[in-house]
Amino acid sequence: MRSIKSNSLTVLELCAGGGGQSRGLEEAGFTMAGAVEIDNRFCATLKHNRPSWKVIQGDLRAFSAHEFRGVDLVAAGVPCPPFSVAGKQLGAEDERDLFPEALRIISEVKPRAVLLENVKGFASAKFADYRSELLHRLLEMGYIPSTQLLNASDYGVPQLRPRFVIVGIQKKYATEFQWPEKLADQKTVGQALQDLMSANGWKYAFKWAKRAAGIGPTLVGGSTKHGGPDLGPTRARQKWAELGVDGSGIAEYAPSVSDSAAHTPRLTVRMAARVQGFPDDWEFVGKKTIAYRQVGNAFPPPVAKAVGMAIKKALTV
Repeated sequence: MRSIKSNSLTVLELCAGGGGQSRGLEEAGFTMAGAVEIDNRFCATLKHNRPSWKVIQGDLRAFSAHEFRGVDLVAAGVPCPPFSVAGKQLGAEDERDLFPEALRIISEVKPRAVLLENVKGFASAKFADYRSELLHRLLEMGYIPSTQLLNASDYGVPQLRPRFVIVGIQKKYATEFQWPEKLADQKTVGQALQDLMSANGWKYAFKWAKRAAGIGPTLVGGSTKHGGPDLGPTRARQKWAELGVDGSGIAEYAPSVSDSAAHTPRLTVRMAARVQGFPDDWEFVGKKTIAYRQVGNAFPPPVAKAVGMAIKKALTV
C-alpha cells in the first residue's frame, strides 16, 4: 500500500462521513487507500470531490479490511451518539458503538499508526473503564496510545468543537510523536464569513462581522433519526444569536441587498462549512438538510491536518 505514491503515506478511513477528516489528512500528506462510509449520500460527496478515491459504501460490521493490510494509518471517527451528552450515553450498550469494529479492522490491517476521534463526552468519568479497555487493546496490538482533548478553535476553526482524540503509534515510532501546537491566533466567525455574507450585496456585512467577533459554539448536524437543519440545541442557538446569527435554521442564500442592518442572517451550508474549516472547493452532494448534516457531523479538516502532520512526522523521522 505504501507504494501508491512513493513520497506519500497511505490511510484507510472508517466512517468517513462527508470528508472532513479525509480532506485534512490529504492536506497533511496522506494518500487515501480506502474510505468506508455507510450512507450513500455521504459516499456521493466523497466520490464527487475525489473520483480517484476508493469509496466503499457499507456497514463497518460487514467490512473486511484484509486487502488494506500495510497501510500506514487507520483513521476513524466512529459514531458519537453513544457518548454524547445530548444522547442517552449508553456507550458499549448502544448499537451504534463501533469502536469494537474499529479495533477489529486495526488488527486486520496492522497499520503503523491509528487515529480515533469522538466527542468530548467520551473523555468523561462515566466512560473511564471503557477508555481504559480501549487503550489496553491498542497496547496489546503493539501501539503506544496517547490521548488529548483538542478544541478546533486552537487550529484556525471559528468554533469551539472540542474532540477527544486518540493517537496510537507503533512502539518503534512512538517516541517521535508530539501533539500539534496550538496556533497563536484564533479566527472569529466574522472574519471567516464576512465575504460570504456580502456575496448578494448586503450592505451591512462589515457591521455584522464586527458583531460576530467571537468563536462560535459547536455545530450540531443531527443524526439520521433525529435533528434538522439548525445550529443545535437552545443554548447553542442563544450563543449564535449573540454573534448575530439566527441558529433556528439553515438559509438557501446569503442576505440580499434589500435586507436591513437589523437583519439577523442564518448560515448557508457553505457558511457552515467555512465555520467547520472546510475549504470552499469541497462540495456537498444533496439537498440542504443532508448537506448540512455532512458538514455538522464532520471532524474539522484543519484539526485533522494538524494531527495528521504530527503522525506523519513521527513515522518519517
